[in-house]
Formats: sequence, structure tokens, C-alpha cells
Amino acid sequence: MWADDRASRALGMDARTIELDHAVVAMPVTEDMVNGHDIAHGGYIFTLADSTFALVCNSGGRPTVAAGADVTFIAAARLGDVLVAEGRTRAAYGRSGLTDVTVTRECDGAVIAEFRGRSRNLR
Repeated sequence: MWADDRASRALGMDARTIELDHAVVAMPVTEDMVNGHDIAHGGYIFTLADSTFALVCNSGGRPTVAAGADVTFIAAARLGDVLVAEGRTRAAYGRSGLTDVTVTRECDGAVIAEFRGRSRNLR
């Protein structure tokens, strides 16, 4: 799946770990990702978490899509920061699942955002 994810690659994401029920993805904050407050736009942080979520919920080999997601922004990220998202499956029931993703700043480990994704297997 990652090899065909052009959107994530276009944003400079690097999948560092992909294994069953777990993934780690990093992304540098570039000039194009900074908003009018001179901090990383939340949509890019969400996209990093969402891409990590996709890797986690598809790690078992069954085609899976998002059914919903929520994000809580905790701290600001800035130009030049490298963000690291780590996701893990928290629950799987029938064709549905829950995945939590924590986004941190690589240089100091500060938590930038917490994301919870709800997934659904297509078959």
C-alpha cells in the first residue's frame, strides 16, 4: 500500500516502521506547510497521522478504509521540525477497528497531537 501512496510521499513522509498493528512515519515541516501564525497547519499534522493510521489498519493484509477520525492538537510544530507519528491498533471487532496515533516532535519528543481513527474492513 505504501508504495502506491503518492499523496504521503509528495509531502515528504518516510515510513520508518510498518509491521502488524504498528507503524511509524516521519515528516519534515516545510515552508509550504506553515500557516499565517508561522506554525505547522493542522491539516498537515492530521494528514501525517491519517497516513500512519492507514498503514496500521491495513497491516493485516485486509483492505481497510477510515470510517472516521478525531484529532487533538496539543502543541505547535514549526518550520524545520521533523514530526514522527506512531500508530497502534487498540481494538479490532468484526470488520471494525480503533487505532491510536501519537504525533511527536523528533528533536525533543514533545507531543504535538493525538489522533484516534475508526476503520472498517472492506471485506
